[in-house]
Amino acid sequence: MNNILHEAEGLTKELIRIRRYLHSHPGVGFDIADTAAFVARELEDIGMSPRKCGRAGITALLGNNNRHTVLLRADMDALDISEDSQEPFASQNGHMHACGHDMHTAMLLGAARLLKAHENELDGCVKLMFQGAEEILSGASDMISSGVLDEPQVDTAVMIHVMTGIPIDTGSVIVAPAGVSAPAADMLEITVRGAGSHGSMPEKGVDPIITAAYIATALCEINARELSINNKAVLTLGSFNAGSSANVIPDTAVIKGSLRAYSDETREMLKRRVSEIVSNVSAAFRASADVRFTSGCPTLINDAELSVKMQSCMRTLLGEKHAIKASDMGESSSGSEDFAYVSHKVPSVMIALAAGDSRRGYEYPLHHPKVRFDEKALPVGAAVYAFAAMKLLSKKGN
Repeated sequence: MNNILHEAEGLTKELIRIRRYLHSHPGVGFDIADTAAFVARELEDIGMSPRKCGRAGITALLGNNNRHTVLLRADMDALDISEDSQEPFASQNGHMHACGHDMHTAMLLGAARLLKAHENELDGCVKLMFQGAEEILSGASDMISSGVLDEPQVDTAVMIHVMTGIPIDTGSVIVAPAGVSAPAADMLEITVRGAGSHGSMPEKGVDPIITAAYIATALCEINARELSINNKAVLTLGSFNAGSSANVIPDTAVIKGSLRAYSDETREMLKRRVSEIVSNVSAAFRASADVRFTSGCPTLINDAELSVKMQSCMRTLLGEKHAIKASDMGESSSGSEDFAYVSHKVPSVMIALAAGDSRRGYEYPLHHPKVRFDEKALPVGAAVYAFAAMKLLSKKGN
């Protein structure tokens, strides 16, 4: 077990091959058939029996059902971004692994190989969870409803997410502390319905653009005037579409956005106030409007006991220098993560892995079209996944 990092380093070329294939063949949401098929083939080559789970997920089992079941999760979907990284294996299909999910998938496949080689050391079961649709916050709940946490019943869950564009040595990890480490999130779509007319006769119509503009302004006041300085939340309007001609008032305008909050109470308050503001402002301008919350997830909760165990585990695996304390990093992540659904069902923990030092040429952040990832993190991630499961399932109980 103590040589697991060295064993993982021996898989580096294989991990790079896997990661680059995934990177150059991205899919988005649940539309990841190529990725899922590739993952299934890789698992079969290891000697495992992968199974489909939900709309796009893949699962596989290692070990036995004697005692405890640990779930290791990796997400597989990309973003609807045209890549500009200049990598020789860059995607050409208009989608991009700009959040590092190709790294996660490659790492978990590497961990599967490591765990298969040490299967007789596991006093329990490891369940691998490869999911899609994380970026639209829908994949984890889909797999849960399809039984990913059952047969055998999952007792503990661990996930990794890479970081880049930050001044931290590649291969360093941060185990999330107890409590909430990622906010709840909801994606929203506001449709404002007016009455179209010629631009020269605005009195004949009801302008949805003006109405939507006032709605957007009013929504910004929630953060400014309805939340205390200690209540962290954010509402972002990222898309505003209406009309196509300069001299025509259109019938509709559509605003898309997201909201995030670190408590369920604040999340529900935000959703309620968005609906009230949209309804009342649109009525004031003689229009009508509705809000759809298209997808979302709760807060990600890290189990206190598991967090302490994983912090100790990472120090053993990587040493004190590369097992960074979360308290030394300042603020927690503001990005949401649909692994949160798993964390509300079983004791769970999130581990962040540095995969791009901004001091060494990896200056772009996640979700940027020019973002790049340091592949030196791949064997570390594979070892982190495998070592975490092995320690939790050690026959010696340590």
